[in-house]
Amino acid sequence: MISILVVDDSAFMRKALSTMLAGDPDIQVVGTARDGEEGLEKIRLLKPDVVTLDIEMPRMDGLTALRHIMMEMPRPVIMVSSLTTEGAEATLKAMDLGAVDFIPKQLSRVSLDIVKIEDELRAKVKTVAKRRVRPLRLQHKMELVAPNIAVVPKNVDAAYQKKSLVRDVVAIGVSTGGPPAIQKILSKLPGDFPACVLIAQHMPRAFTGPFAKRLDSVCRITVKEAEPGDRVQPGTAYVAPGGRHLVVDQKVSRIDLLVSDEPREALYKPSANVLIASVAQGVGKRGVGVILTGMGSDGLEGVRALKNKSGYVLAQNDASCVVYGMPKAVVDAGLADEVLDIEDMSQGIMNALFQRF
Repeated sequence: MISILVVDDSAFMRKALSTMLAGDPDIQVVGTARDGEEGLEKIRLLKPDVVTLDIEMPRMDGLTALRHIMMEMPRPVIMVSSLTTEGAEATLKAMDLGAVDFIPKQLSRVSLDIVKIEDELRAKVKTVAKRRVRPLRLQHKMELVAPNIAVVPKNVDAAYQKKSLVRDVVAIGVSTGGPPAIQKILSKLPGDFPACVLIAQHMPRAFTGPFAKRLDSVCRITVKEAEPGDRVQPGTAYVAPGGRHLVVDQKVSRIDLLVSDEPREALYKPSANVLIASVAQGVGKRGVGVILTGMGSDGLEGVRALKNKSGYVLAQNDASCVVYGMPKAVVDAGLADEVLDIEDMSQGIMNALFQRF
């Protein structure tokens, strides 16, 4: 039985979340709290396996409460976020601090999506409850304020400059726990990174723009949300807009990026499968597929298509994933050329660009 504490200043949200979660026989809501201070008291008393935490609350807000949780009594925390730019920025900060995922605050019993939200919430709780959460340390808190990029090379290392570039398009598929993982990878890449990076992160529409801006502020490469008319450029990372797919369109002398609603029936928008399959079709063996932390198996079929075109595939290892679902599907299918810790993924990507066929 998984125990959970619901912390929210809205009586409606406390009731709605508790009702959704209580519908699963494997989940027990052991308590609720109206603000961060009460939440901390009940965590100490009830010791829940998982906590859902609102961001905007009186007395003590969610980010302050989260810092205390992660330093004093770390456990999986799922943020309850409004789907606004401000909500996105606060949620991304929360994930930097150690929150494992988030759910939308706009819940209503008249919503046609309520069953989907219930199922997703229960699945997230049951999945993250199995993961061990590392405590937030003072050093990490300082890094969040001023990321240490002094050790990141400004230019491609001389050892690489002597080699010929073999691959020049990197496609990343990621879901639960993705934002900190993506930031860790991109912030280690040199300013003259010789390839383009395309990212399909499962994220709402209001979140992808702020996410791209946040990455751009801490990376030497350029990071932006993909827009119609963008073209593949080395040293640039493009984040697929939430709710839409990102695909490549190979022309005679350039590669265009297309933002599309098709396929409409895809389970995720953006979809890692759609992105990576388009890279396979567009550039073939010049592509590198990277599958990071996330629930489910999105990216598996795209990676399969890329491998059929002699592309190179990297998967994140179990130990460094928030959820070892998407990478596990690729590894179990025997499609990963390398399985790497997130700390080593930037170097792995660099090596893959110059790895001979």
